[in-house]
Formats: sequence, structure tokens, C-alpha cells
Amino acid sequence: ELSKIIKSEKKPNEDYVVVDVRGDDYPGGHIKGSVNSPAETFLDDVNDLIAKTKDVKTVIFHCALSQARGPKAARIYAETRDNLEKEGKDKEHEVLVLRGGFSEFQEKYRDDTELVEEYDKEIWDYRD
Repeated sequence: ELSKIIKSEKKPNEDYVVVDVRGDDYPGGHIKGSVNSPAETFLDDVNDLIAKTKDVKTVIFHCALSQARGPKAARIYAETRDNLEKEGKDKEHEVLVLRGGFSEFQEKYRDDTELVEEYDKEIWDYRD
């Protein structure tokens, strides 16, 4: 579970990275240490993201619900890295999608500052 990874001895952006592909719905909080790469520009940004995360073994994607944008970005990222790996230009890696997205994550952990940053209750009350 992601909360255990974040609270473990593993280092963000070294052992794992969380990629949040929300765009306009990004304000209101995010997973601590996550990288925001909006789905709207993800195709243009995927190579830069891979360059920044090439040494990271576990890359975890999510959006609000992890039903469309998060899984699609994860697939694009994984396919691009897999092609580089086949060419001998990348290391073995794993790409995951956070079940339930940030919506479910913030429901469970919004008050835990080790897990969630910049949480704004008013924004989430409005979305619900």
C-alpha cells in the first residue's frame, strides 16, 4: 500500500515516485512528494519524465479516481520505458496505478501530513 511505502525507509524520487496527472483538479491537496504531470500535456512531457525518473524502480500513477487519466498515463509511460529497455537504454522498472486515485487516498489520509500536502478541506467539501 502506498501509505506504507511513503512512511517506510524508501526514498521518494529515488526508490519510488508518485506521478499525479490531475490538471485543473490538482489544487486542494496532493500526495506528499508527488510530481504533477497533467494528463493534458502528458504525451509531450513523457520523455522528460522518463529522463527524470530513469533510475527509479517503482513509478506510481494516479489521477482523481485512477479510472482514466492515471491508467492511460501509466500505460504511455510504461510502453515508452519498455521500448527503451528493449534497446538497452533503460533499467528494469515497475509501473503501478493507485487504486481509487487521490479521491480515495485523501478520504483515508487527508489529516496525515506525512502523506498529504496542501490539503484544502473546502475544495474537497465542494467536490463532494
